[in-house]
Amino acid sequence: MLLTAFSSTSFAQKSWIRINRMGYSPESVKVAVLGSKEELSTKSFELVDILTGKTVFHSRNIQIYGAYACFREIFRLNFSDFKEKGTFFIRAGRIFSPRFKIQNDVYQGGADFLLKYIRQQRCGYNPFLKDSCHTHDGFIVDQPKLDSTHIDVTGGWHDASDYLKYVTTSANAIYQMLFAYQENSTVFSDEYDKNGDPGANGIPDILDEAKWGLDWLDKMNPGYGNMYNQVADDRDHTKFTLPALDTVSYGKGRERPVYFATGKPQGLGKYKNRTTGVSSTAAKFASAFALGSQLLKEYYPEFCTKIAGKASEAFKYAKTDLGVCQTASNRAPYFYEEDN
Repeated sequence: MLLTAFSSTSFAQKSWIRINRMGYSPESVKVAVLGSKEELSTKSFELVDILTGKTVFHSRNIQIYGAYACFREIFRLNFSDFKEKGTFFIRAGRIFSPRFKIQNDVYQGGADFLLKYIRQQRCGYNPFLKDSCHTHDGFIVDQPKLDSTHIDVTGGWHDASDYLKYVTTSANAIYQMLFAYQENSTVFSDEYDKNGDPGANGIPDILDEAKWGLDWLDKMNPGYGNMYNQVADDRDHTKFTLPALDTVSYGKGRERPVYFATGKPQGLGKYKNRTTGVSSTAAKFASAFALGSQLLKEYYPEFCTKIAGKASEAFKYAKTDLGVCQTASNRAPYFYEEDN
C-alpha cells in the first residue's frame, strides 16, 4: 500500500522546486526555481528548518518568468537575504523542495568531484571499470595517401553515452581544465595517479586528467598539417553496452575509423557535414597545447617542449584554411556545428 501511495503521488506531481543540490554559502546569491506544468499562482515562499520543523524565513521575492519548455509557469525564488547556517527545505504552498545546506564549506571538494565523471569517460584504460577498451584505434579515412592505414590514437575520452572521440569536444575540455587550474590551483587535490587509479602521485588530479587528454591530442596531430578530428562515427549508435564489450564493426576488425581533417564536407555514409575549413580544429589544438605546455612543464618538461612546438605549428596551420571543421556523421544528419 505504501508503494502504491508513493507511486500515485509521484505520477500526480505537476510542480517542482529545484535547488542547488550542493547547497549555498551564507553570503552567496541563493535562488531556487519553481516549475509547474499547470497554472499556478505563487506569491510567497518560506524556508523550514529540518531539525526543528519551524519556519525560519518568509519571502515574497519572486520573479515570474511564465511558460518555458514543458512548464506553463516558472518562478525564481530568491532567498539571498537569509544568511543563517543549517539544513532547510523550501515550501511554496503545497510544493516542497529537497533539503539543502547553507554552510561555508558546501563547495569544498566540488572541483575534484567533477573529475569523477571525466575520469570514468576514459578510453583505453578505464580506471572506473578497471578494464581496457578500444585498444585497436584506428585506421585513417579521408586521407588519400594514407587511407586505411593504421594510426595509434588510443586513449582520450568517450564523448557521451556512445564511444566516439572528438577533438572538437576533447580539446575544449582540456583547455577548460587547464584554465580552471591556472585560475584557482589551490582547490584541486592529489588523490589519484596518472592512470586515474586511487593513490597520490605528486601531481594535482586535474593536471593528470588534462595530461591524459593531451597525450591523445598529441597522437591526433602527428605532424604539421597532419590533423585528425574524430575517431569512429554514428554507426556506433546501435546499443548500450560497456566499453570493453563494444563490438561495432567498421570493416577492419577491431579498428575504428580516424577522420583526417580535410577542411571540406565529410561523411562516409548518406549524410555529410558542412565543413568549410580546418581552422576551428587547428586552433583548438593550438590553444590546448599552448596552455598545457605552460602548466605541465614542471612535471613533464620534454613533453611540454614538444607540444609547445606543436602549438605554434597548429596556429600557423589554422591560418592557411580558415573555416569550421565539423564532426562527421554517417547514418544520421547530426554533427557538432562549430559555427555558432
